[in-house]
Amino acid sequence: MQLQTSPLVISESPFFSDLFSSPLWLIHLLLSTMSSRDKGSSSSPAMDNETYVKNRIQELVRLIKVARVYRQDNVPSLIQQGLYLGSFAAASNKNALKSCNVTHILTVASSLRPVHPGDFVYKVVPVVDKEDTNLEAYFDECIHFIDEAKKQGGSVLVHCFVGKSRSVTVVVAYLMKKHGMTLTQALQHVQSIRPVANPNAGFIRQLQDLEKSLQGKQESLAHCQV
Repeated sequence: MQLQTSPLVISESPFFSDLFSSPLWLIHLLLSTMSSRDKGSSSSPAMDNETYVKNRIQELVRLIKVARVYRQDNVPSLIQQGLYLGSFAAASNKNALKSCNVTHILTVASSLRPVHPGDFVYKVVPVVDKEDTNLEAYFDECIHFIDEAKKQGGSVLVHCFVGKSRSVTVVVAYLMKKHGMTLTQALQHVQSIRPVANPNAGFIRQLQDLEKSLQGKQESLAHCQV
């Protein structure tokens, strides 16, 4: 008995719909990345067919996720006047950035590079989204960058890849340090505007350390004024 197979209908799949509705330059970039990884990996007996297929599937899933973010989350989220938060797609959307009066872009990611270097002032913080990443070490310079953008009458977009963990951590730290918010207040404010916001556990601990440090300074100041 001969098995009947039906062809894959790409247009009816939401995954492939997301992928192929993205700009051609994005698809080309991602496919090039996949291809370069293949060239850089040496074939060995340990790399059997099953492992190879699994790796390719993982790459394809990542590509689809990237395309979906680009399609569905490409506009900056206004956190407060002069301060926006978003994904790499928002940082790529030049028209939206200009309409928001964004003049500065703070990229909190090691794998992303400025997309429009001639149009905006960039700062890149090369960190990965892992619990053991010391993002706290960059808080002061990130806050200074945001303040400078505002002082110049512009606005700043803080972004990472998805706009969920690294960039959120920096924005929360800014609200805590510059506006006297508690960690809970700052995070809830950001999440009310951008529900996807969810720093990893390591970043939360660093924000808790910042909160303790700020509380200690306030107590010391109050003690000196007595």
